[in-house]
Amino acid sequence: MSSSAALEWKFSQVFGEQSPGEKVDDVDFISAVEFESRGDYLVAGDHGGRIILFERTDGTNLHPRKELEHMDYPATVHPRYFYKTEFQSHELEFDYLKSLEIGEKINKLRFCATPNNSLFILSTNDRTIKLWKVSECKVKRVKEMELSPNVSSENALLSGKSFVAGLNESSIQNGYHLEWIDKKPRSVSPAPEESPNTIFNVGESSVARCRRVYAHAHDYNINSISNNSDGETFISADDFRINLWNMEVSNRCFNIVDLKPLDMEDLIDYCNLLAYSSSRGFIRLVDMRQSALCDQNAKILLDHEARGSRSFFTEIIASISDIKFAKDGRHILSRDYMNLKLWDLHMESSPIAIFKINEYLRPKLSVLYNHDAIFDKFECCISRDGHHFASGSYSNIFKVFSHDGGQDDGITLEASRNPNRVSHCRTATRTAGLLAALPVDSTEEDMTIQVLMLVMRSLAT
Repeated sequence: MSSSAALEWKFSQVFGEQSPGEKVDDVDFISAVEFESRGDYLVAGDHGGRIILFERTDGTNLHPRKELEHMDYPATVHPRYFYKTEFQSHELEFDYLKSLEIGEKINKLRFCATPNNSLFILSTNDRTIKLWKVSECKVKRVKEMELSPNVSSENALLSGKSFVAGLNESSIQNGYHLEWIDKKPRSVSPAPEESPNTIFNVGESSVARCRRVYAHAHDYNINSISNNSDGETFISADDFRINLWNMEVSNRCFNIVDLKPLDMEDLIDYCNLLAYSSSRGFIRLVDMRQSALCDQNAKILLDHEARGSRSFFTEIIASISDIKFAKDGRHILSRDYMNLKLWDLHMESSPIAIFKINEYLRPKLSVLYNHDAIFDKFECCISRDGHHFASGSYSNIFKVFSHDGGQDDGITLEASRNPNRVSHCRTATRTAGLLAALPVDSTEEDMTIQVLMLVMRSLAT
C-alpha cells in the first residue's frame, strides 16, 4: 500500500441513504454548497429551502495505539464531516403585486467572519437574503420540580400545569435549553429523601436564529452574494444590478452598479463593436475602443470557399448588400445577391450556414446584368431569438429559414394579403421558366417586382 493516499471522489445530489429505485423528491436536491474558510464546517442548501450544517472531524482515534505501532506506514486519515444541525431558511412565497411565485430554493451560501464561537451564514433565494447565527447552547433537563414547603398545594398544581403547558416550546434564554422530563409533580409535597438538585446538564446542541432579513432590493433573480473581508459589508448581484449592504442594516442598501436600460427593448450587450461590409464580399469587424480612427481591423470575415472559381460576375454577386447583428452579439447575418449567410465571430474563414435564395438565377446572370437587375440590393432580417432569418427575392416572394432546419428547407412566401406557401423547387422552376420563355420586355417587368426590405420579430416555434 502506498503511503500517499489517492483522492477519494464521491458524488451525491441529496443527503441521506437511498434505497435502490427509491424516488427522490425535487425539494431534496442540493442547490448550494460552501466550505468554511478553515474547512472545519460544510454547509449545504437544497431546493426545499433547508440549510444543513456539517462539522469536520479528522478521525483521530480510528485505530488503537498498539495497532498503529505495528503498522509500517502511516494511517490514512481522510477528513470526514458529520451532521451538526439543520434548519429552514426560506419558505415558498408569492408576490401578489407582480403575481410572481418566489421559490424557496437556496441559490447561494456564504460563511461570514466569526468574532466568537458562533457561526454566521448568509443565505439567499431568488429575492431575499438572510443572515443566520448558529450557536451552541447547553441543554438542561428538569428532572423534578422542587416545591417549597411554603407553597400551598393549589399553587403547586397551578405552577405544574403552567409548566406542562409550555413543554412544547423550546427555551434558549441565556444560552440554555430546558427539557421537562416528568410532566407534573408526583406529589404535592416533596419527600425529604429526594434530592434538591432538579436540573442537570445533558450536553450541547446547535441552535440557528435569523439575525437579519435583507429583502425588497432586487427585481430580478439574485445570482450571487459575496461578503467583504472587513466582516461588515457584503454585495448581492442579480442580472442587472449590484447592491452593497451593511451587515447591521437590513432596510437599506447602496446600488453601486446598474446596467438596466430605461427600456428593456433597447438592451445592447456590445456597444464597442462595429461591423461594415463592402462590395468585395468582406465583412470587417472593428473594436472602437482601440483608437478614434477605425483604420485597423479586429477581424475580417471572408468566405474563402466561395472565391475558388472566378468569372466576370463573381465580384458583382459577392457584393454584400446588408448585414445584421444577432441579439447574442456573437453572430452576424449577411446578404449578397445569391445567398444569405450566417457568421460566427469566432470563425473567420467561412460562414457556419449558407441559405440559398437566388441560386436558380445563376445561369441567367448575363440577362440580369444587361437589365441592371444584378445590382439590386436585398436586405435581410433576423428574429430577436436568433432562430429565424428572412430575406426577399423577385416575383414578390421572400424566404424564411430556421437555424435548426436545413439550409435548403426554407419556407417561400408571397408578399400579398394571402401569402401562399410554395416549395423552393416550385418557385425556382417557375421563375427560371419565366426567364427562359418570356420575351425581354416581360422578363424586365418580372424583375421589377421585388421584396427588398423585411422586418421580423420573434417567431413562435
